[in-house]
Amino acid sequence: MADLALHGLTKTFGKTKVLHGIDLAVQDGEFVVFVGPSGCGKSTTLRIIAGLEDATAGTVEIGGRVVNNLEPKDRDIAMVFQNYALYPHMTVRKNIGFGLRTSRLSRAEKAARIAEVAGVLGMTDLLDRRPSQLSGGQRQRVAIGRAMVRDPKVFLFDEPLSNLDAQLRTQMRLEIKKLHKQVGTTIIFVTHDQVEAMTLADRIVIMKDGVIQQVGTPSEVFNAPANVFVARFIGAPAMNLLPGSWREGGVALDMGGQIALPGRQLADGTRVDLGIRPTDLAISADGAGQITGAITLVEPLGAESMLYIDAGGVEIIAACPGRTAPDPGQQIRLSADPEALHLFDATTGEALR
Repeated sequence: MADLALHGLTKTFGKTKVLHGIDLAVQDGEFVVFVGPSGCGKSTTLRIIAGLEDATAGTVEIGGRVVNNLEPKDRDIAMVFQNYALYPHMTVRKNIGFGLRTSRLSRAEKAARIAEVAGVLGMTDLLDRRPSQLSGGQRQRVAIGRAMVRDPKVFLFDEPLSNLDAQLRTQMRLEIKKLHKQVGTTIIFVTHDQVEAMTLADRIVIMKDGVIQQVGTPSEVFNAPANVFVARFIGAPAMNLLPGSWREGGVALDMGGQIALPGRQLADGTRVDLGIRPTDLAISADGAGQITGAITLVEPLGAESMLYIDAGGVEIIAACPGRTAPDPGQQIRLSADPEALHLFDATTGEALR
């Protein structure tokens, strides 16, 4: 295992700069997930760590050693790609063992290592099958096993679950998390799926346009987003943003209504966006809510339903228990705990603490 550090990492393709000074320290044994929309630079960062791309500037350190000038095979890392890239003519045993082809281990030591990895992944009974005889999840486990068998300092995962169906994705997320707890190796995992990021990570690195927007635990990025982008990207459905102005200890909403925020101070007239997560909105049975609107659509999700509400021309999403969801067309009033509300500068998008 090893720690990993990125210092001032930049990358330019022709005249296009895709990474703008990435700084990050990953602790030994930490599970860090890079997440962001397509084109944000997360996979490019991973490929630079792996040595598959050269950094335009900046350094990559693995275990305290700068590895910029080392070939991928000399960095003591293992990478699992979105495509399994298994050899169809080889058995599971040979596919896993392929990672040891250049090692100096004896034949008996290699066999023992393959058996150990297969046991960890629950694939002992599948060692003599070929990839065509395996399910998608089993093939992905073989690809992970091929990386594990080398016992690398750092695992790099590049969207490894993208080709799986929803049920298999959930299953593999759990298996990867259990695997990390068992082996404790440093893992860098790239995904565009914020659910994967929230469920897997010790810390999440959220990127946009080649810039890190926020680094934090899943709880930190969800409950204290650094800016509007993070607030909208993390969480499903996305956070509601209601434009308004600060007035007399609260936000006077453009769509009408005033929401008090005790304990916060801003200059009167400051333009802000008020952030409210759908799960933090509640229907006010006594009609005392601060937001009034008409339900335009109800989205049943089983245990809960999502309500789409027209509030003065602004669409708001609220969650409610699935069994007691009101009907479309109904007028409702909504309220929220002031402690659960978020304030953002309307000009910069930065959070106002």
